[in-house]
Amino acid sequence: MSAREVARDVVLAVARDDAYANLLLPQRIRDARLSPADAALATELAYGALRWQGQHDALIADAAGRPIDAIDPTTLATLRIGAHQLTRMRIPSHAAVHETVALLGRDRGRRGFANAVLRRLSEDPEARLARLADGLGGDDRLGLETAHPAWVLRALRRALDAEGAADELPALLDADNAPPAVHLVALPGRGEPDAALAPTASPLGRVAPAGDPARLPEVASGAWRVQDAGSQLAALALSRAEPVRAGERWLDLCAGPGGKAALLAAEAARTGASLEANEVSRHRAKLVRDALRGIEGADGSTPRVVVGDGRRYRDDGPRFERILLDAPCTGLGALRRRPEARWRKQPTDVPELAALQAELLEAAAAAVVPGGLVAYVTCSPHLAETRAVVSRAASLGLEPVDTRAVLREVAPGIALGETGDAAQLWPHRNGTDAMFVQLLRRGAEG
Repeated sequence: MSAREVARDVVLAVARDDAYANLLLPQRIRDARLSPADAALATELAYGALRWQGQHDALIADAAGRPIDAIDPTTLATLRIGAHQLTRMRIPSHAAVHETVALLGRDRGRRGFANAVLRRLSEDPEARLARLADGLGGDDRLGLETAHPAWVLRALRRALDAEGAADELPALLDADNAPPAVHLVALPGRGEPDAALAPTASPLGRVAPAGDPARLPEVASGAWRVQDAGSQLAALALSRAEPVRAGERWLDLCAGPGGKAALLAAEAARTGASLEANEVSRHRAKLVRDALRGIEGADGSTPRVVVGDGRRYRDDGPRFERILLDAPCTGLGALRRRPEARWRKQPTDVPELAALQAELLEAAAAAVVPGGLVAYVTCSPHLAETRAVVSRAASLGLEPVDTRAVLREVAPGIALGETGDAAQLWPHRNGTDAMFVQLLRRGAEG
């Protein structure tokens, strides 16, 4: 299987099966046994086609003279791969058209249609895009030019404006569209950060060298994991906010797929605490178990993984000293790593997610002991998923902790905006996903 075939099949699976490109693509690359050069091509084609999908679709529809939903899924996925080569890569037009059309095999109808569309598109894609943009205004135009839905643009602008930084929106949009570096975390007690590798915003993080990180011995052994530095900082804010007392009980309330749980488990094992990792999905709970494999305390104890709706913890009374609530969210903070997320989510998803987040926060407030800590975390800067949710903390007996001060202790020199007691990380500012972190303490009288 060629690099273009791998990329096209991933783009098709995302559209047809709601697959996640960041999970599917590495497996497809390994299955196809692509060379490093071909793996890089497949990655750019798949992620690029998904990242710029809104712009590519506008160009394809214009060149085809028909709406996108009138094109069959396989042909459309193929055209998206071709459009990306013609508009965003330094591949000669004739080669991009020929190699892309060949993906449609012997189907003359599909091949003829795709060939005509891509040849029209190759003539002057910049002029075609400018003409389409001229017919739009405001955020619709900016959304076409930067491949962000207009509602996402507005949400990001409002989040930046809340800290007086609305003028940083262009830099954020550029960062969303730039292929991100792969970050590694050295799990405490299992590995050490390599001083020869470039640092990240996290004290435990490093930028992975080029190539498949799975080939690194430290990754193969489980001493290092692939994890964005923002996720690392979210976990470390909770584990290092204050000294750990031996015997503390920690809970990761929404643990799947297990990255933060693994870091918390390593931190717990190092300090004499214990971790319970809860996940509502059995499939994702298996991923959590895989992530936690090999992490043991000094007494040989291992983290406990349980399956169930995290909201049930509100009924059982307090029993944890520290709780991580990495709440389900729109994922607007990880658009550079999950390029399809910007097209998959809709503004109508936000109220339902915000209601779930509030219910999970209520459960965390009930499950944490008096004086204990809750870390409310989302991989979204949307104000309805961040500040609006934690504004309910006081009614739940939770008091805000100066999270910016904690992160500045964990990661000296980190750049943080004016966000009150919360911390909001940004791709363009911190080189991380846009993680929101608010530490909360349950009152002594609980």
